[in-house]
Amino acid sequence: MKVMLLGATGLTGGKVLERLLANDRVSSVVAPVRREIALTHEKLEQHEMDFDRIREHGELFAVDVIICCLGTTIKKAGSPEQFRKVDYGYPLKAAELGRANGVKAFILMSAIAASSSSKVFYNRVKGDLEESVKALGFPLLSIYQPSLLLGERDESRTAEALGMKAMPLVNRALIGPLERFRAIEADIVAGAMVNEVCGLSLDQDSGPDVRVHEYPDIVALAKA
Repeated sequence: MKVMLLGATGLTGGKVLERLLANDRVSSVVAPVRREIALTHEKLEQHEMDFDRIREHGELFAVDVIICCLGTTIKKAGSPEQFRKVDYGYPLKAAELGRANGVKAFILMSAIAASSSSKVFYNRVKGDLEESVKALGFPLLSIYQPSLLLGERDESRTAEALGMKAMPLVNRALIGPLERFRAIEADIVAGAMVNEVCGLSLDQDSGPDVRVHEYPDIVALAKA
């Protein structure tokens, strides 16, 4: 299958890219990027682009599956408006282009507690995106809602770094209904995504199927 990966330079996206390139079921990986990845591989098709002009590259979205790991922070984006553009605007435009090109499955990285009615701006943006992509009617929309992502990042995120140190203890206390809030390794999320994608039967036409994966599901998919 031919897979597009958005956010290939990020923490989770980088792990997804490694796994896609190593999987025999994946024939090619199309990676729209703002900056070139220091990686060459016979399956990898990198396309540097200005994401504000993403609609000019519609032909790239003629793939089987799109995995979207795009995301930033308000601090890095510079303002709430810029954050919404990156975390809502870009993924939605990509989803619309994919739907127009007949993409069979859209795999979306969201966040725990995402809700369009949330009073928390971050969660509300994530929830708005989920609702907007649902409305497009993909044959399969799979939404991943991890809590704190663990792993080495290129940029410094002080709050997350402190959280990572505390999470081994905190995770053990999060049981029952609270298990969904456990921190999780980005590599586990990546493994779950690629396992799900490579287990799909793309020749079957089915009605809109929306799946939402939280911590327990993500861990189980990664082990599948």
